[in-house]
Amino acid sequence: MKNFYLNHDGNIDDFVSLLLLLQMPEVNVIGVGVTDADGYIDPASDASRKMIDIFKKADCKSAVARSNSRAVHPFPKEWRLSAFTFNNFPILNEKREIKTPLAEKPAHLDMIDKIMPSPSKVTLVMTGPLTDLARALEVNPKITENIERLYWMGGAINEKGNVKEPQHDGSAEWNAYWDPYAVKAVFKSDLDIVLVALDSTNQVPLTNDLRYHWASQRKYPAIDLIGLGYSLNHSYEINSTTYLWDVLTTLVSNYPELVDSKIIKASVITEGVSAGKTYLDDENGRPITFVTSVDADAFYDKIDELGKSAAYNN
Repeated sequence: MKNFYLNHDGNIDDFVSLLLLLQMPEVNVIGVGVTDADGYIDPASDASRKMIDIFKKADCKSAVARSNSRAVHPFPKEWRLSAFTFNNFPILNEKREIKTPLAEKPAHLDMIDKIMPSPSKVTLVMTGPLTDLARALEVNPKITENIERLYWMGGAINEKGNVKEPQHDGSAEWNAYWDPYAVKAVFKSDLDIVLVALDSTNQVPLTNDLRYHWASQRKYPAIDLIGLGYSLNHSYEINSTTYLWDVLTTLVSNYPELVDSKIIKASVITEGVSAGKTYLDDENGRPITFVTSVDADAFYDKIDELGKSAAYNN
């Protein structure tokens, strides 16, 4: 059994990541942190607690820690609103009482409290900004000694970014742009980092065929919830596509055979019109394991496998 800590930022992809991580047979989720970034903290925290109540394995004792980290560049509020709807889904509200507790400390301190005493090194999965980790490193740099590896959904190396904001050149990915200084701080650490950037997540789009497939599997409660969740992901922009960004990162953390990777050296820009841009830097960059390609069919099959196997404590 491997110990995992998940830090997410409260949008649909994050919730599905938590759901699937809870189903992995060889994974013990020792803690969950929620950042007030791509979703609003109140509904995101409540939804996470409800999901643990309903879909956890019997021996799971996770608490949910609310982050008090703040953005350098906040996400658009229009993206964040889906956390409210997700939290109101009937499948999460059959029971009025939420049993999974809130952690006593904010997420960056909870991360330290959960990781440091772990008898084995912890796999850290972060599907939002790196701010809580950067703050944890500042409080207790020794936390790196008990982290096996960091899997982060963030950055764009050879792909164009997804930030479309005034006075920005579009080169950054949003999790990096939310707090570029945190990225720089984590890159300065001695952590073993696996980067799941837009370069690989763009290979696993949310298609209509995938939506229909999940609809055909509604008899499985977890897959029904996945389908409902992704029904909230839509865009009215021409040629705009949603991808399974965070889910890919989460599955790669325990099933590395789903992807191919290589070692690169990367850096980040913290200020100016390219703030948050991650880029190849062979001379001064830090070594990172960079996911280059995905076996998309195997990836989608793994979602099915885990979703169908999900515990359902209704």
